[in-house]
Amino acid sequence: MSKTVQEWLNAYAEKIGGEAPNEAEVNDLLSIAGIAAHSSERTAAPLTCYMIGKYGLSPNDALSFAKELESE
Repeated sequence: MSKTVQEWLNAYAEKIGGEAPNEAEVNDLLSIAGIAAHSSERTAAPLTCYMIGKYGLSPNDALSFAKELESE
């Protein structure tokens, strides 16, 4: 059975021992993914989100960096 986005995020967070992103974080991450996908190849979106997590950036800071790149 298919889960909603929030159900998936909650279940995944539980599996990894963390917390699901809040609404503001979700909005920032989706904005970043959109910028990455439209400024490059579509595959840049999930890979950018991976880098955000790997390097411990907050979604808000990461969105600022994405907007800087978008304007270059």
